[in-house]
Amino acid sequence: MEPWPALPLASWSDTLETLHLWTQIVGKIRLSLTPLVNHWWNVPLYVSARGLTTTAIPYGDRWFDCEFDFIDHVLRVRTNAGEERTIALAPRSVADFYAGTMAALGALDIHPTIWTTPVELRNGEPIPFERDEVHGSYDRDSVQRFWRIVSRSAAVLTEFRGRFVGKCSPVHFFWGSFDLAVTRFSGRAAPTEGMTDRIEREAYSHEVSSVGWWPGDVRLPEPHYYSYAFPEPPGYRDARVRPDDAYYHPTLNGFYLPYETLRTAAEPELQLLEFCQSTYEAAADLGRWDRSALERSER
Repeated sequence: MEPWPALPLASWSDTLETLHLWTQIVGKIRLSLTPLVNHWWNVPLYVSARGLTTTAIPYGDRWFDCEFDFIDHVLRVRTNAGEERTIALAPRSVADFYAGTMAALGALDIHPTIWTTPVELRNGEPIPFERDEVHGSYDRDSVQRFWRIVSRSAAVLTEFRGRFVGKCSPVHFFWGSFDLAVTRFSGRAAPTEGMTDRIEREAYSHEVSSVGWWPGDVRLPEPHYYSYAFPEPPGYRDARVRPDDAYYHPTLNGFYLPYETLRTAAEPELQLLEFCQSTYEAAADLGRWDRSALERSER
């Protein structure tokens, strides 16, 4: 098992599309049953010892969780009463997976209502989950590679998060954009004039510097680490960041570091921390953040 395995987008694009849709089903269940937390922090999934989890979801006087178990390759649904149901992660259509998930929840007397149209897709028109017989690929090896990358990246991002004492998001996995991220905040409100989308207004109500990992899509067809600032301060895109292979992408509006470059480096963890720190410093210094109040003096 390589610590930082290869994962070219072309090698698992069909599985990625299917897994993306499956995570949206589970993510929407969490979204439907939890109160809004600032910046949509009630929405994401989290890296677990076996895959990705919702963490505990309240349901009346009970609670439950859903975990994508990428070792046994099942979606595991557990309640606080000790009940459990599993749904196989295997080549099967989104419609079949959706029906199986809802049946498992129903057997546990859990009955969420979700909007079944997927979001943030780049390939084709969205198909409601219950009608999607198009996507149904699942390659175990690719999924385990994905999970190892996300898990190792989460460990480094958590170390980076620990250096900050200001407001900061958890290290979490957004099932809409299908990326792992952690976001630091300056503490100041951001300009939201002209934002008509409620999701965007909530996400970017305050100044941020965000960093994460993304498997790529039609816009950038290879996995990358990314970092962006909102609002982007003057001079940000021309800032010198590290390592040398990092670059600013003028269409995606952020700094990008190819995952392949990092995984083949002598010390991938240190290179990722260098990318996180240097892109944050560019955002914080050019944006005039009060760094002395936001960062730990001792690490």
